[in-house]
Amino acid sequence: MSDAAPFLAVTDLRSRRLSSAELHATLPRAALDVEAATAAVRPVVEDVAARGAAAVLDASERFDGIRPEHLRVPAAELERALEELDPQIRAALEESVARVRRVDGAQTRAEESVQVVPGGTVTQRWVPMRRVGLYAPGGRAVLPSSVVMNVVPAQVAGVEQIVLASPPQKEFGGLPHPTILAACALLGVDEVIAAGGAQAIALLAHGAEDLGDGTPLPGVDLVTGPGNVYVVAAKRLVRGRVGIDAEAGPTEIAILADAAADPSYVAADLISQAEHDPLAASVLVTDAPELVAAVERELAVQVPAALHRERIEEALRGPQSGAVLVDDVEQGLAVVDAYGAEHLEIQTTDAAAVAARVTNAGAVFVGPHSPVSLGDYAAGSNHVLPTGGTSRFTGGLAVQTFLRGIHVVEYDREALHGAREAATSLAAAEGLPAHGSAIDIRFTR
Repeated sequence: MSDAAPFLAVTDLRSRRLSSAELHATLPRAALDVEAATAAVRPVVEDVAARGAAAVLDASERFDGIRPEHLRVPAAELERALEELDPQIRAALEESVARVRRVDGAQTRAEESVQVVPGGTVTQRWVPMRRVGLYAPGGRAVLPSSVVMNVVPAQVAGVEQIVLASPPQKEFGGLPHPTILAACALLGVDEVIAAGGAQAIALLAHGAEDLGDGTPLPGVDLVTGPGNVYVVAAKRLVRGRVGIDAEAGPTEIAILADAAADPSYVAADLISQAEHDPLAASVLVTDAPELVAAVERELAVQVPAALHRERIEEALRGPQSGAVLVDDVEQGLAVVDAYGAEHLEIQTTDAAAVAARVTNAGAVFVGPHSPVSLGDYAAGSNHVLPTGGTSRFTGGLAVQTFLRGIHVVEYDREALHGAREAATSLAAAEGLPAHGSAIDIRFTR
C-alpha cells in the first residue's frame, strides 16, 4: 500500500441510529480465531497433561528453538539477574510496584457480617487462592511490567504460593529474559518456570510429578496473564480444571475525542498501541472530521519516525483500526460502549463528566494527560484488561481476581424456627420434601 494512503479507514455513522448489537458488528475489531488455535494446541495441552516436563521440553524445542537445561529457574539465576539489572530500570520497576501496591492495598476486602434476624447471621469471608500461576509473555516485546501487574495484586490478596512462567530465550541459554527474572526476584517470586505458550499454560494447570530436577511442580488453582492466541486457546482448554482471568486477545485502544483534542496526542496514543502487534486495534471516535484530518497529518509524521514502523503501519491500516465519525459526543458514548475497548481514552471538553458515563471499558483514561502508556507502567492501575468487547461482562486483573467469597451461615434454634415456615413451604413447592424435613426434624425430635 502506498505511503500516501490514509492510515485510518473512516466509518461514517453520522445520522445513523444503530442498536448496540448493530454497532458491535459494524465497528472495527481484531479477528481472533480462538477455535482454530484451540484445535492446534489441544495436542500440546494433552501431551503435557500426560507426560509432564518431558512434553514441555519437547514443545519448547519445537516452538522456541531451545531445550532449556532447567525448567525451574535456579535461584542463583534470579539473584544474578537482579544484581545485573540496569539501576534505572530497577528504579522504574520499584516505582511501578509501589504505585500498583498503593492502589491494590485500598481494594482488599474486609469480612462482612450481616445479622439477618436475632440469632441468625450470614458472614461473607474473602479467602485468597492458595496457589496461582502467572504468565509473562516473551514474544515481540519483553514485558517486566506484566510481572508487576500479575504479581502485586496476588500478593496483596494474600496468595500463599505464586509460580510464574515465561518463555525460554535462545540468546539467554534457555532462561527467560533476564529483565523478567529480575522483576521476579525484585518481587520475591522464587518459583519461576522457563516455559512459554500453550505448554506453559498446560504445565501450570496440570502440574508435573517431576520437573526434571527431582521435584514435583504442583498444579495451580488459577492462571492469569496476557499472551498470544495460542495462550488464549490453552486457557480455554484448561478452564474448569483451573480458573482463568480472561481470554484476552490483541490489544485495543479507543479514543473518544472532539474538536478540542490535540491531534498530536491522539496520533501518538494510537501509535502506542499499534506498536504492540500487527493485530492491535487503534480506533478514533469523533464528531470532528477536521480532527481526523489533523490526526492523519500527525500520523504521517510520527509513524515513519517510529522504531517499529512496519508493525505500526500494518496495525493502523488493518481492518481492526480506523476512525469512526459520529454526530456528537452523545452518539460517541454509545459507540464506545458498544465497542467496549480494553483501553478507552476520553479527550473531550469536560472529559471527567463524559468518562463518568462510560459503562463498558477495561480501563478509562481521562483527559489529555492520562495516556494509556501511563497505565501500562506507572499510573498504579493494572494493565491486564479484557479485550474483544468482553469488558461488558468482565473487568481487569485486580485483587479480587485472587479472592473467593465464602458465605458462612450461623443460625441458633430460635432463628431457625423463624425461618422454618418460609423454608419448608419453598421446599414443598419445589417438590423437595427432604429439604423441609431436614429443618422440621430439629423441632420434632
